[in-house]
Amino acid sequence: MAISGTGNLHRALSGYRCSRSAMVWSLMGLLLMLQLYSFASRRNVVRGDIQLHVSRHPLVRELEQVEEENIQVPPPKKKKSPHAAKRRRKRSATLIDEFLDENSQIRHVFFPDMKSAIDPVKGVENGSHHYYPGKIWLDTEGNPIQAHGGGMLYDERSNTYYWYGEYKDGPTYRAHKRGAARVDVIGVGCYSSKDLWTWKNQGIVLAAEQTNETHDLHKSNVLERPKVVFNEKTGKYVMWMHIDDANYTKASVGIAISDYPTGPFEYLHSQRPHGFDSRDMTIFKDDDGVVYLIYSSQDNSELHIGPLTSDYLDVQPDMRRILIGQHREAPALFKYQGTYYMITSGCTGWAPNEALAHAAESIMGPWETMGNPCIGGNKMFRLATFFAQSTFVVPLPGIPGSYIFMADRWNPAELRNSRYVWLPLIVGGPPDRPLEYNFGFPPWPRVSIYWHKKWRLPSSWKVSK
Repeated sequence: MAISGTGNLHRALSGYRCSRSAMVWSLMGLLLMLQLYSFASRRNVVRGDIQLHVSRHPLVRELEQVEEENIQVPPPKKKKSPHAAKRRRKRSATLIDEFLDENSQIRHVFFPDMKSAIDPVKGVENGSHHYYPGKIWLDTEGNPIQAHGGGMLYDERSNTYYWYGEYKDGPTYRAHKRGAARVDVIGVGCYSSKDLWTWKNQGIVLAAEQTNETHDLHKSNVLERPKVVFNEKTGKYVMWMHIDDANYTKASVGIAISDYPTGPFEYLHSQRPHGFDSRDMTIFKDDDGVVYLIYSSQDNSELHIGPLTSDYLDVQPDMRRILIGQHREAPALFKYQGTYYMITSGCTGWAPNEALAHAAESIMGPWETMGNPCIGGNKMFRLATFFAQSTFVVPLPGIPGSYIFMADRWNPAELRNSRYVWLPLIVGGPPDRPLEYNFGFPPWPRVSIYWHKKWRLPSSWKVSK
C-alpha cells in the first residue's frame, strides 16, 4: 500500500507540475497576445492620426511623396585630390568618397555652382518660395547666406524669424598638419525673414576679437552652433554657443546677451557645464519657458541634458546623461503632442553619416532611439543624411506635426561654400523599429525626413500674428 500510495503521490505531483507549467505558458501567451493587441491598437491609432493629419493638410501628402536619386559613381581617375589620396581605399569608391573629393567628376551634384543659386530677388524666375537643398542660397542683397551650424528664433514681438549661424566667409586652412579644416572666427551672422525663404542680412551680431589672444572669441579659436532664445522675464535675448580652441581641448559653452534680436550681443563668459567637456550643443525652450542645454560630452561618447537658470545665463545642478556610449552629436530637439524628439548625427568630423531619431516622454529621459528618419534619395543618401548634418528643427504653426529640418552640407575644402539642406520633417505614421531597452514598439509615431530636390511651404502658410 505504501508503494501504491507513493506512486499516486508521484503522479499527483507530476500532474501538479504539468498544470503549473501549462499555467505559466498560458499566462505568457496571454501577455504576448495583449502586447500584440496593444501594439496593433497603437499602430491603428497612429495610422488614423496621420491619415487625419494628411486629410487636413493636402501639402503633407505631396511632401511625403518619395523622390529617388540615381547617381552613379564615375570610373576612377588617375589623379586624386589630396583629401581623397589620404584615404587609400582598397574598396570600390562610394558616393561619400566622391562627396569628400573636391576633384570629383560629380562634384556639381553635391555643390551646384552659382548659376543655379536661390535668389529671392529673382524669385519668379527661380521658382518662387521653393527650397532647393544643396544649392547656394542668396540673401536679399545677392550674397550667399553665412549662417552655418545655425538656429532659428521666432520673435513674437516682431512676428519675425531670425536665423543665427557661423559666419564663415573666410579662407579655409588647417592650423597644423593633422588639424581639422577651419576658418578663423569672424562672428555670428544674423538674418531676418517673414516667410522663412527671403532672408535679409542683419550683419554680424557677435564679432570675433582680433587682437586679444586670451579672449574666447579670438579669431584663432572656435565658435560653433550659436542658438538664441528670448527671456520674457528679463527682456534679454540670450545666445549660447560652443566655444573651443583650435585643438578642441577647451570644450566649453559661451553665453552672450542683447536687448535686441539683431544685436549687438555682449559676450559674458564661457564655462564647462556641470563640470564636463561640452562640444556640439543646442538649447531647447519648453512650453513652460524652461530652457534646456543639450551637449555632447565625455569625448562625444554621450549627451548631457539639464535645465538653465531662470535668467538663462547658467546651468542648474540637475543633469542627466543620455545615449551613453552611442557617440552622437549635432542634437536638434523639438516637441509634438507632449513627446520630445531629437535628431542626432554620428561623430565623423566633416564627413556625413547616418542620422538617428530619438524620443522621450520626459525631456530628462529616458530617451529611446527610433532609427534613421531619412526617406527617399537612395540608400547612400539615407545613410549619409542626404550628405548633411542636423543643426535645428523649426516648427510650422498651423500645420500640426510638420517641421523644417535644418541641416548643413559641410564643404571641408572650402567651408565658406558649405550649403544648407532644409527638408520637410513630419511626425506621423506607425513606428517601424522596436525600442532598444523596452519590450515592444513605442507608443509614439515615427519621425520622417523626406528628400526633395525642390519643395515649398503651402502658399497659404503665413507667419503667425
